[in-house]
Amino acid sequence: MMAVNLNQADKLLAIEGIKLSAVAAGIRYAGRNDVVLVEMAKGTTTAAVFTRNAFCAAPVQICREHLSKASPRYLIINSGNANAGTGKQGLDAAYQCCQSVADNAECEREAVLPFSTGVIGEQLPIEKFPPAVESAFACLDNDAWLAAAQAIMTTDTVAKGVSKQISLSGKTITITGIAKGSGMIKPNMATLLAYVATDAKIDQTQLQEMLVEATEDSFNSITVDGDTSTNDSLVLMATGASGVEINAENRQTFQALLNELMQDLSHRIIRDGEGATKFVTVHVTQANDRDEAREVAYTVAHSPLVKTALFASDPNWGRILAAVGRSQIKQLDVNKVSLWLGETQLLENGMPEPSYTEEKGQAEMNKQDIVIKIQLGRGNVDTKIWTNDLSYDYVKINAEYRS
Repeated sequence: MMAVNLNQADKLLAIEGIKLSAVAAGIRYAGRNDVVLVEMAKGTTTAAVFTRNAFCAAPVQICREHLSKASPRYLIINSGNANAGTGKQGLDAAYQCCQSVADNAECEREAVLPFSTGVIGEQLPIEKFPPAVESAFACLDNDAWLAAAQAIMTTDTVAKGVSKQISLSGKTITITGIAKGSGMIKPNMATLLAYVATDAKIDQTQLQEMLVEATEDSFNSITVDGDTSTNDSLVLMATGASGVEINAENRQTFQALLNELMQDLSHRIIRDGEGATKFVTVHVTQANDRDEAREVAYTVAHSPLVKTALFASDPNWGRILAAVGRSQIKQLDVNKVSLWLGETQLLENGMPEPSYTEEKGQAEMNKQDIVIKIQLGRGNVDTKIWTNDLSYDYVKINAEYRS
């Protein structure tokens, strides 16, 4: 199964002040890199958001604790094991991962943030980390972003990374980000694991604000299957190496670039969703407020009947209409609802569009990139959610995930 209209980046731009390495520890699979080390230069500011899942993984708990105590200098990331649902033993293992990095770096343990992704409910093989961490320190490189993106993959078929640049104050600012995720995607913050860095100079308070804003219409607006992971983590690092400080005058320009990069990264998650053959934009317009718009969009995006129709390229738009009707919207006037597939109108003010034909609907559904537009006729707020279809392969991948 190939990702939907998505190719792996050939090269990602280095960020001065950030070094990375990817090594093989044999945590779950032999012969592939599965541990990533990220080193941040002194003075780097860090912002992060995490899953809201109550069963959050041990590394998420420790990240929150360490961020409250120290400025991060290192990230240690593993794939193949989520270290979630593992109790005190899992917490101890995550602490030991941090200590292994701290011992090599001669820094305090609280300056290390741990991250894990993979199977839930299995204990982390901590004995494999000390030699892997030592190897990781030996090969740190500022040009290893793509290797890192490949090492954090689980069911992903494509390594996901994006780089963007902009000129501010006569100097070039660079942002590079990587992410992994393919299933268990309905983020309540971000998605599984994502790491973004820039050489701009940004104070921590402002950085956190900018991260939250960028997350809202990117990672917080995607869904593969409606399941929120135990391990979702998104980190934004600003090294300041460019010498350009983000302030009131240039913040909006930089924010727009960050938003663009984050949305690009999040769309790559959906395009590489487990078993996906379609990339679907659900666009809700004329809602009373954002919550209402997102309720309708997510109800459509999570409908198994809508998602299987998308997989079959079946223009059975009654399934979309039914999903809109069962969304939790008070006093929805169906006589004001209109519906489109791409440029083809299906419904106008609650009634079938007279010019619609099955052939027109089929032509829209045959596309790999599909837009479902729902006009509620209630207000002036609109929103977009991105999702994919539900295929045979999604069931197969998840049925066989632990085998």
